[in-house]
Amino acid sequence: MDSECRCLFIQTPLSYKLNLIILGTFTSQNGTMVEVVSVNKRLRRVENLDVLPTTMSETEIGEKTERLDDLMVTVVNETLKHVFKEEGVKVIYDYLENNHHLKRGEIAEKPEVFSAGLERLLGSAAPVIEKLILKNLYVRLDLRFREKKGYEFSDYIRELEEKCGC
Repeated sequence: MDSECRCLFIQTPLSYKLNLIILGTFTSQNGTMVEVVSVNKRLRRVENLDVLPTTMSETEIGEKTERLDDLMVTVVNETLKHVFKEEGVKVIYDYLENNHHLKRGEIAEKPEVFSAGLERLLGSAAPVIEKLILKNLYVRLDLRFREKKGYEFSDYIRELEEKCGC
């Protein structure tokens, strides 16, 4: 099956670059065509002061925070799936929810709880997983990850929130 690659760029204060890879095109009996695609999404900060408003409303700030929170949850999920596969990720999320009262969507809001839960569950492997998550998150934001002495997982997340203006 031949695959075709398309790129779609949506410009917002935090822009998405979507790489669409068409895996195949199928036609159903009623004539409807369906394309099966794989999507790679990359989020980056746009620094164009002519486009961005000089003052942001509370709604706009809330949207930026929400986008960073969503990205964080996505990156955590993707990283955990890469390391532990689907079944392992379900066990981790169940453990965090049952023992630390942390739902998947709250990870960005409560990085300390997430970190403590991972450490309790995974022991000495937790910092390795956190570092993978942070590296992946920084890549998605087009930032360079630098390990800092004395910094914990939550410190990096708070720093990212400040950099992104959230």
